[in-house]
Amino acid sequence: MSRAFVFPGQGAQTIGMGRALAEAYPAAKAVFDEVDAALGEKLSALIWEGDIAELTLTQNAQPALMATSIAALRALEAEGITVSSHAGFVAGHSLGEYSALCAAGALSLSDTARLLRIRGRAMQEAVPVGVGAMAALLGLDFEAAVAVAAEAAQGEVCQAANDNDPAQVVVSGHKAAVERAVEIAKARGAKRALLLPVSAPFHCALMQPAARVMAEALAAVVVDRPVVPVVVNVRAEAVTEPDRIRDLLVAQVTGSVRWRESVLWMEGAGVTEFWEIGAGKALSGMIKRIVSGEMSLRAIGTPEDVLGAKG
Repeated sequence: MSRAFVFPGQGAQTIGMGRALAEAYPAAKAVFDEVDAALGEKLSALIWEGDIAELTLTQNAQPALMATSIAALRALEAEGITVSSHAGFVAGHSLGEYSALCAAGALSLSDTARLLRIRGRAMQEAVPVGVGAMAALLGLDFEAAVAVAAEAAQGEVCQAANDNDPAQVVVSGHKAAVERAVEIAKARGAKRALLLPVSAPFHCALMQPAARVMAEALAAVVVDRPVVPVVVNVRAEAVTEPDRIRDLLVAQVTGSVRWRESVLWMEGAGVTEFWEIGAGKALSGMIKRIVSGEMSLRAIGTPEDVLGAKG
């Protein structure tokens, strides 16, 4: 049975996530300690007893979600379940791609935390607040959503940012263009089309300043060959070459998250089981809507989940 470990993106954050893992597994606690040290602040205190509005800030949510994912992975490792022996592929949704690369040994934990702090800040600062927006179009397939975005652009930026599942595509760009996309999508039969509560228009051309920042940041870190292939967002296929990984992480800032295609690629490569490692179950829901055949799904975010995985 081929298994993929997948890692969630922004939106899965909750106050208290990962705390039970840290209390049950010293190796999980060590992850939060190392991330705190890498960032020079007690991010763990914010995650476990802070304010959700502060945790949801992009520069905090990104390293926090990664830390929670890697803590869950370290708990699995403590029970004898490792990436190299139990997964054929790893993949992550947007920032989750960094968690996947860390899980597969391509990036060190400290570097991953620092990169995500830089990425979060750069994405936040790339566009002044109120200039950009994102919207979810539900009930339209990817081609239809791309056509909606193209019609809505009218000289501004509006592009399909996240191809999440067969009936959920997120568009991103200038606020007025995204608002036009919402109205056009409704007129074209979308079940729902709604603006998302995000602070910046991620994964579109407006993020170019952030891509430049990430190119510089990534050039300064070591990227090793991952122990298993990483199925990357912007290509929806497996990659193992370190320089290519680095280039694709830069491209990911402005490029689409091709999650639906990534899952289909893994299914085509023989994956029959997906383990969602970290906070929430958002990816499991998407995967369920993407795959047509029999698929086993498991979410691992608590000590009970870890022990259940041993069975």
